[in-house]
Amino acid sequence: MTESTFIAPEQVGVLGGGRMGAGIAHAFLLAGSRVGIVERDADAAEAATARVLESIDASVARGTALDSPEAYRARLTTGTDAALFAQCTLVVEAVPEDLALKVDALRRVEAQIAPDAAIASNTSSISIDELAAVLDRPSRLLGMHFFNPVPASTLVEIVHGASTAPALVDAARGWVAAIGKTPIVVADAPGFASSRLGVAIGLEAIRMLEEGVASAEDIDAAMTLGYKHPVGPLRLTDIVGLDVRLGIAEYLSAQLGERFEPPALLRRLVAEGHLGRKSGRGFYEWDASGREQK
Repeated sequence: MTESTFIAPEQVGVLGGGRMGAGIAHAFLLAGSRVGIVERDADAAEAATARVLESIDASVARGTALDSPEAYRARLTTGTDAALFAQCTLVVEAVPEDLALKVDALRRVEAQIAPDAAIASNTSSISIDELAAVLDRPSRLLGMHFFNPVPASTLVEIVHGASTAPALVDAARGWVAAIGKTPIVVADAPGFASSRLGVAIGLEAIRMLEEGVASAEDIDAAMTLGYKHPVGPLRLTDIVGLDVRLGIAEYLSAQLGERFEPPALLRRLVAEGHLGRKSGRGFYEWDASGREQK
């Protein structure tokens, strides 16, 4: 079957309009969905709108969007009330990687959606079974782990828990294909497939930098030139956010043992506020527009 065989949901909700949430909204808008984003307050909702529209304008300029900017704007709604999700077929939770925050978010979503609507968590490491346990209908939850930056990435990791309805996994495969990305399906396990592998490489790269084995640039070049990775592990950590990577590493360490123990260098940089691209400094320097400074 070709990508055009699959159809995106008519109406999609996104809880959280940060970089990831805006990217997810962008992907579904381009596929023809109406998208509603819910944020914590009016200022955050306004910022989410601007984030999505900037991304849409870039796609139109590149010729990768079929409709006009005005058509996409007409299909986008943002607000602060989760009642915006009442008519959605699918709601994607895209709040920060914190268990308590995600539990609260999922309960908030379930209280507003139809009985047959699906919920996807964009978590990169937290157990789907643990999240599903707080829902009245755990079978309606699965993981849809998008990758940063969403518009340019081609992978979505679909994570099924013990209670996830098999039909929902099949539907999610179709939704991912409809937005022009490739799905992989993995069982619920700490770090799933992508985060577990990616964090392992990233933490070892940080240890190598900490031990003076090589510079950040040369460690990254070893992976991009030697192993054909599109971006090196230290530069990728800057893009993802050092705080995000630290949180995932702490979770994996608690679940899988000391091989995922965060290096002291990572803890120190986060404590100093050097979070990577979003703060202007991590293992590299970044300008205000998010471009790496050479």
